Amino acid sequence: AGDDVMALRPSALPPAPAAMERRMAVGVPGASSTPPAPGPAPAPGPARPRSLLDLPPELLVEIFSFLPGVSLPNIAAACRKFQQILNTDTIWRRRCRQEYGVTENLRRLEMVGVACRDLYIKRINPRVKSGRFVKLLPDYESKNRDVYTGLLHPYRNILGLWQPDIGPYGGLLNVVVDGLFIIGWMYLPPHDPRVNDAMRCKPLFRIHLWEKNKAEVECMYGHKGSHKGDIQIVKKDEFSTKCNQTDFHRMAGGRQEEFRTWLAEEWGRTLEDIFHEHMQELILMKFIYTSQYDNCLTYRRIYLPPFSPEDLIAPGLFKGTYGSHGLEIVMLSFHGTQIKVTKITGDPNVPAGQLTLHIDVTRPVQLPDIEHLRSFDKLSRIVLEIHQQVQCDQQNQEHWHENPRSDMDSLQPTCNGDHGAKADGMSTKPETGGAEGATAGGLPAPPVPGQPFVLPVGVMARNEVYPRKCRACFYGTGLIAGHGFTSPERTPGLFVLFDERCFGFIWLDLKSFSLYSRIEDSLRSAQAPFTEAFELMLKSMQSWTS
Repeated sequence: AGDDVMALRPSALPPAPAAMERRMAVGVPGASSTPPAPGPAPAPGPARPRSLLDLPPELLVEIFSFLPGVSLPNIAAACRKFQQILNTDTIWRRRCRQEYGVTENLRRLEMVGVACRDLYIKRINPRVKSGRFVKLLPDYESKNRDVYTGLLHPYRNILGLWQPDIGPYGGLLNVVVDGLFIIGWMYLPPHDPRVNDAMRCKPLFRIHLWEKNKAEVECMYGHKGSHKGDIQIVKKDEFSTKCNQTDFHRMAGGRQEEFRTWLAEEWGRTLEDIFHEHMQELILMKFIYTSQYDNCLTYRRIYLPPFSPEDLIAPGLFKGTYGSHGLEIVMLSFHGTQIKVTKITGDPNVPAGQLTLHIDVTRPVQLPDIEHLRSFDKLSRIVLEIHQQVQCDQQNQEHWHENPRSDMDSLQPTCNGDHGAKADGMSTKPETGGAEGATAGGLPAPPVPGQPFVLPVGVMARNEVYPRKCRACFYGTGLIAGHGFTSPERTPGLFVLFDERCFGFIWLDLKSFSLYSRIEDSLRSAQAPFTEAFELMLKSMQSWTS
Protein backbone atom coordinates (compact mmCIF):
# COMPACT_ATOMS: atom_id res chain seq x y z
CA ALA A 1 0.00 0.00 0.00
CA GLY A 2 2.86 2.35 0.81
CA ASP A 3 4.37 1.90 -2.66
CA ASP A 4 1.07 2.83 -4.31
CA VAL A 5 0.65 5.89 -2.14
CA MET A 6 4.23 7.12 -2.68
CA ALA A 7 3.84 6.74 -6.43
CA LEU A 8 2.80 10.41 -6.35
CA ARG A 9 6.14 11.89 -7.42
CA PRO A 10 7.14 15.56 -6.93
CA SER A 11 7.42 15.93 -10.70
CA ALA A 12 3.65 15.50 -10.95
CA LEU A 13 3.00 18.51 -8.69
CA PRO A 14 2.59 22.11 -9.96
CA PRO A 15 5.93 23.95 -10.38
CA ALA A 16 6.95 26.44 -7.76
CA PRO A 17 6.44 30.16 -8.53
CA ALA A 18 10.21 30.83 -8.69
CA ALA A 19 10.68 28.09 -11.24
CA MET A 20 7.85 29.51 -13.35
CA GLU A 21 9.51 32.95 -13.32
CA ARG A 22 12.80 31.46 -14.50
CA ARG A 23 11.02 29.63 -17.33
CA MET A 24 9.34 32.85 -18.44
CA ALA A 25 12.63 34.72 -18.39
CA VAL A 26 14.63 32.12 -20.36
CA GLY A 27 13.65 30.40 -23.59
CA VAL A 28 9.99 31.40 -23.73
CA PRO A 29 9.04 33.17 -27.01
CA GLY A 30 7.84 36.70 -26.51
CA ALA A 31 9.14 37.01 -22.98
CA SER A 32 11.25 40.05 -22.04
CA SER A 33 14.87 39.38 -21.02
CA THR A 34 15.22 42.60 -19.01
CA PRO A 35 14.93 42.16 -15.25
CA PRO A 36 11.68 43.42 -13.71
CA ALA A 37 11.61 46.90 -12.22
CA PRO A 38 12.15 47.08 -8.48
CA GLY A 39 8.92 47.17 -6.48
CA PRO A 40 7.14 45.52 -3.60
CA ALA A 41 7.90 41.80 -3.14
CA PRO A 42 5.14 39.45 -4.45
CA ALA A 43 2.99 37.58 -1.96
CA PRO A 44 4.42 34.12 -1.16
CA GLY A 45 2.63 31.19 -2.90
CA PRO A 46 1.41 27.96 -1.28
CA ALA A 47 4.12 25.83 0.26
CA ARG A 48 5.21 22.83 -1.74
CA PRO A 49 3.98 19.53 -0.13
CA ARG A 50 6.80 17.67 1.54
CA SER A 51 4.79 14.53 2.52
CA LEU A 52 1.37 12.93 2.12
CA LEU A 53 0.20 14.71 5.23
CA ASP A 54 0.58 18.04 3.41
CA LEU A 55 -1.77 17.05 0.57
CA PRO A 56 -5.35 18.35 0.67
CA PRO A 57 -7.98 15.89 1.98
CA GLU A 58 -9.83 15.63 -1.36
CA LEU A 59 -6.63 14.48 -3.08
CA LEU A 60 -5.95 11.91 -0.35
CA VAL A 61 -9.49 10.57 -0.79
CA GLU A 62 -8.80 10.08 -4.49
CA ILE A 63 -5.48 8.35 -3.79
CA PHE A 64 -6.80 6.05 -1.08
CA SER A 65 -9.81 5.02 -3.17
CA PHE A 66 -7.44 3.31 -5.66
CA LEU A 67 -5.83 1.11 -3.00
CA PRO A 68 -7.04 -2.42 -2.17
CA GLY A 69 -9.49 -2.50 0.68
CA VAL A 70 -7.29 -4.87 2.69
CA SER A 71 -4.58 -2.17 2.80
CA LEU A 72 -6.78 0.63 4.10
CA PRO A 73 -6.88 -0.44 7.79
CA ASN A 74 -3.08 -0.29 7.93
CA ILE A 75 -3.14 3.21 6.46
CA ALA A 76 -5.79 4.29 8.98
CA ALA A 77 -3.47 3.18 11.80
CA ALA A 78 -0.70 5.51 10.58
CA CYS A 79 -2.15 8.75 11.96
CA ARG A 80 -5.35 10.44 13.03
CA LYS A 81 -5.68 12.41 9.76
CA PHE A 82 -5.60 9.27 7.64
CA GLN A 83 -8.10 7.62 9.97
CA GLN A 84 -10.53 10.51 9.54
CA ILE A 85 -10.12 10.55 5.77
CA LEU A 86 -10.74 6.81 5.54
CA ASN A 87 -14.16 7.35 7.10
CA THR A 88 -15.16 8.95 3.79
CA ASP A 89 -17.73 6.65 2.18
CA THR A 90 -16.56 7.54 -1.33
CA ILE A 91 -13.43 5.44 -0.81
CA TRP A 92 -15.36 2.37 0.27
CA ARG A 93 -17.99 2.81 -2.42
CA ARG A 94 -15.26 2.53 -5.06
CA ARG A 95 -13.76 -0.53 -3.31
CA CYS A 96 -17.17 -2.23 -3.19
CA ARG A 97 -17.73 -1.50 -6.86
CA GLN A 98 -14.31 -2.46 -8.21
CA GLU A 99 -13.66 -5.54 -6.05
CA TYR A 100 -17.16 -6.99 -5.72
CA GLY A 101 -19.29 -5.35 -8.41
CA VAL A 102 -21.60 -3.43 -6.06
CA THR A 103 -22.89 -0.61 -8.25
CA GLU A 104 -25.99 0.44 -6.33
CA ASN A 105 -26.11 3.64 -4.34
CA LEU A 106 -26.87 2.65 -0.75
CA ARG A 107 -28.88 5.76 0.06
CA ARG A 108 -31.04 5.27 -3.02
CA LEU A 109 -31.58 1.62 -2.11
CA GLU A 110 -32.69 2.59 1.38
CA MET A 111 -35.31 4.95 -0.06
CA VAL A 112 -36.80 2.74 -2.80
CA GLY A 113 -36.01 -0.76 -1.46
CA VAL A 114 -33.92 -3.50 -3.03
CA ALA A 115 -35.29 -5.11 -6.19
CA CYS A 116 -32.62 -7.79 -6.57
CA ARG A 117 -34.98 -10.59 -7.62
CA ASP A 118 -38.68 -11.09 -7.10
CA LEU A 119 -37.95 -14.65 -6.10
CA TYR A 120 -36.91 -13.58 -2.64
CA ILE A 121 -38.06 -9.97 -2.28
CA LYS A 122 -41.68 -11.18 -1.95
CA ARG A 123 -40.91 -13.86 0.60
CA ILE A 124 -42.45 -13.31 4.03
CA ASN A 125 -39.89 -12.48 6.68
CA PRO A 126 -41.29 -13.09 10.16
CA ARG A 127 -38.85 -10.60 11.71
CA VAL A 128 -39.33 -7.45 9.66
CA LYS A 129 -42.20 -6.76 7.25
CA SER A 130 -43.04 -3.79 5.07
CA GLY A 131 -46.45 -4.21 3.45
CA ARG A 132 -46.50 -7.23 1.16
CA PHE A 133 -42.76 -6.94 0.53
CA VAL A 134 -39.94 -7.92 2.81
CA LYS A 135 -37.79 -5.17 4.25
CA LEU A 136 -34.34 -6.41 3.35
CA LEU A 137 -32.30 -3.50 4.65
CA PRO A 138 -31.10 -2.87 8.21
CA ASP A 139 -32.68 -0.12 10.26
CA TYR A 140 -29.50 1.92 10.56
CA GLU A 141 -28.06 4.02 7.72
CA SER A 142 -25.78 1.66 5.82
CA LYS A 143 -22.30 2.74 4.86
CA ASN A 144 -20.10 1.25 2.18
CA ARG A 145 -17.35 0.83 4.72
CA ASP A 146 -19.61 -1.37 6.88
CA VAL A 147 -20.66 -3.40 3.85
CA TYR A 148 -17.05 -3.91 2.78
CA THR A 149 -15.52 -4.70 6.17
CA GLY A 150 -18.46 -6.58 7.68
CA LEU A 151 -19.83 -8.46 4.67
CA LEU A 152 -17.90 -8.48 1.40
CA HIS A 153 -14.36 -9.00 2.66
CA PRO A 154 -15.06 -11.67 5.32
CA TYR A 155 -17.06 -13.79 2.84
CA ARG A 156 -15.04 -13.09 -0.30
CA ASN A 157 -13.79 -16.69 -0.49
CA ILE A 158 -17.25 -18.15 -1.04
CA LEU A 159 -18.01 -16.05 -4.13
CA GLY A 160 -18.04 -18.03 -7.36
CA LEU A 161 -19.28 -21.33 -8.77
CA TRP A 162 -19.75 -24.41 -6.58
CA GLN A 163 -20.93 -28.01 -6.73
CA PRO A 164 -22.89 -29.24 -3.70
CA ASP A 165 -22.03 -32.66 -2.33
CA ILE A 166 -25.38 -34.43 -2.74
CA GLY A 167 -24.13 -37.90 -3.56
CA PRO A 168 -24.60 -38.83 -7.23
CA TYR A 169 -26.93 -35.90 -7.95
CA GLY A 170 -24.55 -32.97 -7.53
CA GLY A 171 -25.79 -29.50 -8.43
CA LEU A 172 -24.77 -25.99 -9.48
CA LEU A 173 -24.54 -23.07 -7.05
CA ASN A 174 -23.45 -19.53 -7.89
CA VAL A 175 -22.62 -17.28 -4.92
CA VAL A 176 -22.73 -13.63 -5.95
CA VAL A 177 -22.98 -10.14 -4.54
CA ASP A 178 -26.58 -9.11 -5.21
CA GLY A 179 -27.42 -5.62 -4.02
CA LEU A 180 -26.38 -5.38 -0.38
CA PHE A 181 -26.37 -9.15 0.01
CA ILE A 182 -24.29 -12.20 -0.73
CA ILE A 183 -26.71 -14.77 -2.09
CA GLY A 184 -26.24 -18.42 -3.00
CA TRP A 185 -28.39 -19.18 -6.05
CA MET A 186 -29.04 -22.83 -6.92
CA TYR A 187 -29.42 -23.28 -10.69
CA LEU A 188 -31.92 -25.94 -11.76
CA PRO A 189 -32.56 -27.24 -15.29
CA PRO A 190 -35.93 -26.50 -16.89
CA HIS A 191 -38.64 -29.10 -16.63
CA ASP A 192 -38.08 -32.22 -18.70
CA PRO A 193 -38.00 -32.35 -21.68
CA ARG A 194 -37.97 -28.59 -22.48
CA VAL A 195 -34.21 -28.37 -22.87
CA ASN A 196 -34.33 -24.99 -24.67
CA ASP A 197 -36.13 -23.23 -21.81
CA ALA A 198 -34.29 -20.94 -19.42
CA MET A 199 -32.71 -22.22 -16.22
CA ARG A 200 -34.62 -21.95 -12.97
CA CYS A 201 -33.03 -20.30 -9.93
CA LYS A 202 -33.85 -20.43 -6.25
CA PRO A 203 -31.92 -18.96 -3.31
CA LEU A 204 -30.47 -21.37 -0.76
CA PHE A 205 -28.97 -18.79 1.61
CA ARG A 206 -28.19 -15.10 1.93
CA ILE A 207 -25.81 -13.04 4.05
CA HIS A 208 -26.43 -9.41 4.99
CA LEU A 209 -25.93 -6.82 7.73
CA TRP A 210 -28.67 -6.52 10.34
CA GLU A 211 -26.52 -4.82 12.91
CA LYS A 212 -23.57 -2.58 12.37
CA ASN A 213 -20.43 -4.50 11.39
CA LYS A 214 -22.21 -7.83 12.01
CA ALA A 215 -23.21 -10.14 9.18
CA GLU A 216 -26.12 -12.53 9.55
CA VAL A 217 -26.62 -15.78 7.61
CA GLU A 218 -30.14 -16.84 6.71
CA CYS A 219 -31.31 -20.14 5.25
CA MET A 220 -33.79 -19.67 2.40
CA TYR A 221 -34.76 -23.33 2.03
CA GLY A 222 -38.36 -24.31 2.67
CA HIS A 223 -41.70 -22.56 2.29
CA LYS A 224 -41.98 -20.52 5.50
CA GLY A 225 -39.57 -17.73 4.70
CA SER A 226 -35.98 -17.05 5.67
CA HIS A 227 -34.62 -18.27 9.00
CA LYS A 228 -31.36 -18.58 10.89
CA GLY A 229 -28.46 -20.38 9.29
CA ASP A 230 -24.71 -20.65 9.52
CA ILE A 231 -21.75 -20.82 7.12
CA GLN A 232 -18.41 -22.40 7.87
CA ILE A 233 -15.53 -21.77 5.46
CA VAL A 234 -13.56 -25.02 5.67
CA LYS A 235 -10.84 -23.89 3.28
CA LYS A 236 -10.42 -21.66 0.25
CA ASP A 237 -12.17 -24.03 -2.15
CA GLU A 238 -14.70 -25.60 0.21
CA PHE A 239 -17.39 -24.34 2.58
CA SER A 240 -20.46 -25.69 4.39
CA THR A 241 -23.92 -24.34 5.17
CA LYS A 242 -26.11 -25.34 8.10
CA CYS A 243 -29.73 -24.58 8.92
CA ASN A 244 -30.42 -23.79 12.58
CA GLN A 245 -34.22 -23.98 12.28
CA THR A 246 -35.08 -27.08 10.24
CA ASP A 247 -38.73 -26.87 11.34
CA PHE A 248 -39.08 -24.14 8.70
CA HIS A 249 -38.51 -26.86 6.08
CA ARG A 250 -41.42 -29.00 7.21
CA MET A 251 -44.96 -28.69 5.85
CA ALA A 252 -48.26 -29.17 7.67
CA GLY A 253 -49.26 -32.09 5.45
CA GLY A 254 -46.15 -34.07 6.34
CA ARG A 255 -43.83 -35.88 3.94
CA GLN A 256 -46.58 -36.56 1.42
CA GLU A 257 -47.28 -32.85 0.96
CA GLU A 258 -43.55 -32.12 0.87
CA PHE A 259 -43.07 -34.73 -1.85
CA ARG A 260 -45.89 -33.43 -4.02
CA THR A 261 -44.62 -29.86 -3.65
CA TRP A 262 -41.08 -30.95 -4.49
CA LEU A 263 -42.32 -32.93 -7.49
CA ALA A 264 -44.19 -29.92 -8.86
CA GLU A 265 -41.10 -27.71 -8.48
CA GLU A 266 -38.56 -30.28 -9.69
CA TRP A 267 -40.49 -31.87 -12.57
CA GLY A 268 -43.43 -29.53 -13.18
CA ARG A 269 -45.98 -32.34 -12.88
CA THR A 270 -47.84 -34.58 -10.45
CA LEU A 271 -47.16 -38.20 -9.67
CA GLU A 272 -50.33 -39.17 -11.53
CA ASP A 273 -48.88 -37.65 -14.70
CA ILE A 274 -45.90 -40.04 -14.63
CA PHE A 275 -47.04 -43.39 -15.98
CA HIS A 276 -43.62 -45.07 -16.32
CA GLU A 277 -43.05 -47.16 -13.20
CA HIS A 278 -39.24 -47.02 -13.46
CA MET A 279 -39.36 -43.24 -13.72
CA GLN A 280 -41.57 -43.07 -10.62
CA GLU A 281 -39.00 -45.10 -8.70
CA LEU A 282 -36.16 -42.82 -9.81
CA ILE A 283 -38.09 -39.70 -8.80
CA LEU A 284 -39.01 -41.06 -5.38
CA MET A 285 -35.44 -42.21 -4.81
CA LYS A 286 -34.09 -38.73 -5.59
CA PHE A 287 -36.56 -37.07 -3.23
CA ILE A 288 -35.67 -39.38 -0.34
CA TYR A 289 -31.93 -39.02 -0.95
CA THR A 290 -31.78 -35.24 -1.44
CA SER A 291 -34.10 -34.46 1.49
CA GLN A 292 -31.41 -35.80 3.82
CA TYR A 293 -29.27 -32.78 2.92
CA ASP A 294 -31.81 -30.02 3.59
CA ASN A 295 -30.16 -29.02 6.87
CA CYS A 296 -26.44 -29.25 6.05
CA LEU A 297 -24.52 -29.12 2.77
CA THR A 298 -20.87 -29.00 1.72
CA TYR A 299 -19.81 -27.21 -1.47
CA ARG A 300 -16.65 -27.56 -3.55
CA ARG A 301 -15.43 -24.90 -5.99
CA ILE A 302 -15.66 -25.46 -9.73
CA TYR A 303 -14.57 -23.27 -12.64
CA LEU A 304 -15.83 -22.53 -16.11
CA PRO A 305 -13.60 -23.96 -18.87
CA PRO A 306 -11.05 -21.71 -20.60
CA PHE A 307 -11.79 -20.51 -24.14
CA SER A 308 -9.57 -20.57 -27.23
CA PRO A 309 -10.37 -18.95 -30.62
CA GLU A 310 -9.59 -22.28 -32.32
CA ASP A 311 -12.40 -24.12 -30.50
CA LEU A 312 -15.17 -25.48 -32.74
CA ILE A 313 -17.76 -24.28 -30.24
CA ALA A 314 -17.41 -22.02 -27.24
CA PRO A 315 -16.93 -24.18 -24.11
CA GLY A 316 -19.26 -23.73 -21.17
CA LEU A 317 -22.28 -25.17 -19.39
CA PHE A 318 -25.14 -26.98 -21.14
CA LYS A 319 -28.34 -28.72 -20.10
CA GLY A 320 -29.15 -32.06 -21.73
CA THR A 321 -31.70 -34.86 -21.80
CA TYR A 322 -30.89 -38.13 -20.04
CA GLY A 323 -33.94 -40.34 -20.53
CA SER A 324 -35.88 -41.17 -17.38
CA HIS A 325 -33.41 -39.20 -15.26
CA GLY A 326 -34.67 -35.95 -16.80
CA LEU A 327 -32.49 -32.95 -17.66
CA GLU A 328 -28.96 -32.71 -16.31
CA ILE A 329 -26.25 -30.03 -16.37
CA VAL A 330 -22.95 -30.76 -18.11
CA MET A 331 -19.73 -28.85 -18.82
CA LEU A 332 -18.11 -28.93 -22.27
CA SER A 333 -14.36 -28.25 -22.42
CA PHE A 334 -11.57 -28.62 -24.99
CA HIS A 335 -8.33 -30.51 -24.36
CA GLY A 336 -6.21 -30.31 -27.49
CA THR A 337 -8.05 -32.31 -30.14
CA GLN A 338 -10.40 -33.85 -27.57
CA ILE A 339 -13.76 -32.60 -26.30
CA LYS A 340 -14.74 -33.62 -22.78
CA VAL A 341 -18.29 -33.31 -21.49
CA THR A 342 -18.41 -33.64 -17.68
CA LYS A 343 -21.52 -34.02 -15.56
CA ILE A 344 -22.25 -31.23 -13.08
CA THR A 345 -25.47 -32.91 -12.02
CA GLY A 346 -25.87 -36.66 -12.22
CA ASP A 347 -28.00 -39.69 -11.43
CA PRO A 348 -27.65 -43.08 -9.70
CA ASN A 349 -26.28 -44.69 -12.88
CA VAL A 350 -23.63 -42.12 -13.87
CA PRO A 351 -23.05 -39.66 -10.99
CA ALA A 352 -22.06 -36.03 -11.13
CA GLY A 353 -18.39 -35.39 -11.84
CA GLN A 354 -18.01 -38.25 -14.34
CA LEU A 355 -16.98 -37.85 -17.98
CA THR A 356 -20.26 -38.51 -19.77
CA LEU A 357 -18.99 -37.84 -23.34
CA HIS A 358 -15.52 -38.01 -24.88
CA ILE A 359 -15.22 -36.70 -28.44
CA ASP A 360 -12.27 -37.00 -30.84
CA VAL A 361 -12.34 -34.07 -33.27
CA THR A 362 -9.62 -35.69 -35.40
CA ARG A 363 -12.20 -38.29 -36.45
CA PRO A 364 -14.96 -36.45 -38.29
CA VAL A 365 -17.91 -38.40 -39.67
CA GLN A 366 -19.25 -37.72 -43.14
CA LEU A 367 -22.99 -38.41 -42.96
CA PRO A 368 -24.73 -40.15 -45.86
CA ASP A 369 -27.50 -38.43 -47.78
CA ILE A 370 -30.69 -37.68 -45.91
CA GLU A 371 -32.53 -40.81 -47.12
CA HIS A 372 -29.76 -43.21 -46.06
CA LEU A 373 -29.35 -41.29 -42.78
CA ARG A 374 -32.83 -42.45 -41.76
CA SER A 375 -31.46 -45.99 -41.57
CA PHE A 376 -30.02 -46.71 -38.15
CA ASP A 377 -28.05 -49.69 -39.49
CA LYS A 378 -26.32 -47.49 -42.07
CA LEU A 379 -25.26 -44.89 -39.49
CA SER A 380 -24.28 -47.60 -37.01
CA ARG A 381 -21.93 -49.25 -39.52
CA ILE A 382 -20.18 -45.94 -40.20
CA VAL A 383 -19.59 -45.16 -36.52
CA LEU A 384 -18.68 -48.72 -35.53
CA GLU A 385 -16.12 -48.84 -38.33
CA ILE A 386 -14.37 -45.84 -36.82
CA HIS A 387 -14.72 -47.34 -33.35
CA GLN A 388 -12.99 -50.51 -34.49
CA GLN A 389 -10.20 -48.49 -36.07
CA VAL A 390 -9.74 -46.57 -32.81
CA GLN A 391 -9.44 -49.84 -30.90
CA CYS A 392 -6.85 -51.08 -33.39
CA ASP A 393 -4.83 -47.89 -33.00
CA GLN A 394 -4.93 -48.24 -29.21
CA GLN A 395 -3.79 -51.86 -29.41
CA ASN A 396 -0.91 -50.88 -31.70
CA GLN A 397 0.18 -48.11 -29.33
CA GLU A 398 0.12 -50.50 -26.37
CA HIS A 399 2.07 -53.05 -28.42
CA TRP A 400 4.82 -50.55 -29.27
CA HIS A 401 4.90 -49.30 -25.70
CA GLU A 402 5.36 -52.71 -24.12
CA ASN A 403 8.45 -53.58 -26.21
CA PRO A 404 11.97 -52.18 -25.92
CA ARG A 405 12.92 -49.34 -28.24
CA SER A 406 15.72 -51.42 -29.78
CA ASP A 407 13.22 -53.96 -31.12
CA MET A 408 10.80 -51.47 -32.70
CA ASP A 409 12.08 -51.92 -36.23
CA SER A 410 11.49 -55.65 -36.09
CA LEU A 411 7.98 -55.47 -34.63
CA GLN A 412 4.80 -55.75 -36.67
CA PRO A 413 1.53 -54.09 -35.66
CA THR A 414 -1.00 -56.38 -34.03
CA CYS A 415 -3.87 -54.69 -35.84
CA ASN A 416 -4.28 -52.64 -39.00
CA GLY A 417 -7.04 -50.71 -40.66
CA ASP A 418 -8.03 -53.57 -43.00
CA HIS A 419 -8.60 -55.96 -40.10
CA GLY A 420 -11.90 -54.29 -39.26
CA ALA A 421 -13.25 -53.98 -42.80
CA LYS A 422 -16.85 -55.03 -43.20
CA ALA A 423 -17.83 -58.11 -45.17
CA ASP A 424 -20.05 -56.08 -47.47
CA GLY A 425 -17.02 -54.30 -48.87
CA MET A 426 -17.49 -50.97 -47.07
CA SER A 427 -14.37 -48.83 -47.16
CA THR A 428 -12.88 -47.68 -43.87
CA LYS A 429 -11.95 -44.23 -45.15
CA PRO A 430 -14.35 -42.52 -47.53
CA GLU A 431 -17.47 -42.56 -45.36
CA THR A 432 -15.70 -41.59 -42.14
CA GLY A 433 -14.05 -38.58 -43.59
CA GLY A 434 -10.78 -39.71 -42.04
CA ALA A 435 -8.71 -38.77 -45.09
CA GLU A 436 -10.72 -36.13 -46.88
CA GLY A 437 -12.09 -34.52 -43.71
CA ALA A 438 -8.78 -33.78 -42.01
CA THR A 439 -6.09 -31.18 -42.56
CA ALA A 440 -2.36 -31.81 -42.84
CA GLY A 441 -1.92 -31.04 -39.16
CA GLY A 442 -4.33 -33.75 -38.09
CA LEU A 443 -7.07 -31.32 -37.04
CA PRO A 444 -10.51 -31.47 -38.64
CA ALA A 445 -11.17 -29.38 -41.70
CA PRO A 446 -13.51 -26.39 -41.26
CA PRO A 447 -17.06 -27.73 -41.00
CA VAL A 448 -19.50 -27.19 -43.84
CA PRO A 449 -22.51 -25.29 -42.46
CA GLY A 450 -26.04 -26.34 -43.23
CA GLN A 451 -25.58 -30.09 -43.59
CA PRO A 452 -29.04 -31.76 -43.46
CA PHE A 453 -29.65 -33.92 -40.40
CA VAL A 454 -32.43 -36.19 -39.23
CA LEU A 455 -32.54 -38.83 -36.52
CA PRO A 456 -32.51 -42.41 -37.81
CA VAL A 457 -35.72 -44.36 -37.49
CA GLY A 458 -35.86 -46.23 -34.18
CA VAL A 459 -33.69 -43.78 -32.20
CA MET A 460 -35.56 -42.56 -29.11
CA ALA A 461 -35.50 -38.86 -28.23
CA ARG A 462 -37.01 -37.10 -25.21
CA ASN A 463 -37.32 -33.93 -27.25
CA GLU A 464 -38.34 -34.12 -30.90
CA VAL A 465 -37.68 -30.41 -31.38
CA TYR A 466 -34.08 -30.51 -32.59
CA PRO A 467 -32.32 -28.64 -35.44
CA ARG A 468 -32.61 -30.19 -38.89
CA LYS A 469 -29.19 -28.91 -40.00
CA CYS A 470 -25.79 -29.47 -38.42
CA ARG A 471 -22.32 -27.98 -38.81
CA ALA A 472 -20.24 -31.13 -38.26
CA CYS A 473 -20.28 -34.65 -36.80
CA PHE A 474 -17.53 -36.50 -34.93
CA TYR A 475 -16.89 -39.91 -33.47
CA GLY A 476 -17.10 -40.15 -29.70
CA THR A 477 -17.88 -42.38 -26.76
CA GLY A 478 -20.47 -42.09 -24.01
CA LEU A 479 -20.33 -43.47 -20.48
CA ILE A 480 -23.06 -45.89 -19.41
CA ALA A 481 -23.33 -47.89 -16.18
CA GLY A 482 -25.69 -49.91 -14.03
CA HIS A 483 -27.44 -48.62 -10.94
CA GLY A 484 -24.92 -47.47 -8.35
CA PHE A 485 -22.34 -46.79 -11.07
CA THR A 486 -21.70 -50.50 -11.49
CA SER A 487 -19.94 -51.97 -14.55
CA PRO A 488 -19.23 -48.61 -16.22
CA GLU A 489 -18.16 -48.76 -19.87
CA ARG A 490 -17.61 -46.39 -22.76
CA THR A 491 -19.76 -47.11 -25.80
CA PRO A 492 -19.45 -45.60 -29.30
CA GLY A 493 -21.72 -42.83 -30.52
CA LEU A 494 -22.06 -39.83 -32.81
CA PHE A 495 -21.46 -36.25 -31.65
CA VAL A 496 -23.58 -33.81 -33.68
CA LEU A 497 -22.62 -30.13 -33.59
CA PHE A 498 -25.68 -28.10 -34.60
CA ASP A 499 -24.59 -24.53 -33.80
CA GLU A 500 -23.03 -22.42 -31.04
CA ARG A 501 -25.97 -23.03 -28.72
CA CYS A 502 -26.78 -26.67 -29.34
CA PHE A 503 -25.25 -30.12 -29.86
CA GLY A 504 -26.44 -33.71 -29.62
CA PHE A 505 -25.19 -37.25 -29.12
CA ILE A 506 -26.55 -40.51 -30.50
CA TRP A 507 -25.93 -43.45 -28.15
CA LEU A 508 -25.65 -46.45 -30.46
CA ASP A 509 -25.99 -49.16 -27.81
CA LEU A 510 -29.01 -47.48 -26.25
CA LYS A 511 -30.50 -46.35 -29.58
CA SER A 512 -31.28 -43.01 -27.95
CA PHE A 513 -30.52 -39.34 -28.62
CA SER A 514 -29.51 -36.67 -26.09
CA LEU A 515 -30.00 -33.01 -26.98
CA TYR A 516 -27.94 -30.34 -25.22
CA SER A 517 -28.65 -26.59 -25.08
CA ARG A 518 -26.28 -23.88 -23.82
CA ILE A 519 -26.92 -22.25 -20.44
CA GLU A 520 -27.04 -18.53 -21.24
CA ASP A 521 -27.04 -17.25 -17.64
CA SER A 522 -24.16 -14.99 -16.68
CA LEU A 523 -22.25 -16.75 -13.89
CA ARG A 524 -19.94 -14.40 -12.00
CA SER A 525 -16.60 -15.10 -10.32
CA ALA A 526 -16.43 -18.45 -12.13
CA GLN A 527 -13.24 -18.24 -14.24
CA ALA A 528 -10.24 -20.36 -13.34
CA PRO A 529 -7.19 -18.34 -12.26
CA PHE A 530 -5.02 -20.42 -14.62
CA THR A 531 -5.45 -23.39 -16.98
CA GLU A 532 -3.83 -25.91 -14.63
CA ALA A 533 -6.40 -25.07 -11.95
CA PHE A 534 -9.22 -26.09 -14.28
CA GLU A 535 -7.51 -29.37 -15.23
CA LEU A 536 -6.93 -30.17 -11.55
CA MET A 537 -10.57 -29.41 -10.77
CA LEU A 538 -11.77 -31.89 -13.44
CA LYS A 539 -9.64 -34.65 -11.96
CA SER A 540 -10.88 -33.88 -8.46
CA MET A 541 -14.54 -33.89 -9.52
CA GLN A 542 -14.40 -37.55 -10.49
CA SER A 543 -13.08 -38.51 -7.05
CA TRP A 544 -15.76 -36.45 -5.27
CA THR A 545 -18.62 -38.62 -6.54
CA SER A 546 -16.90 -41.92 -7.29
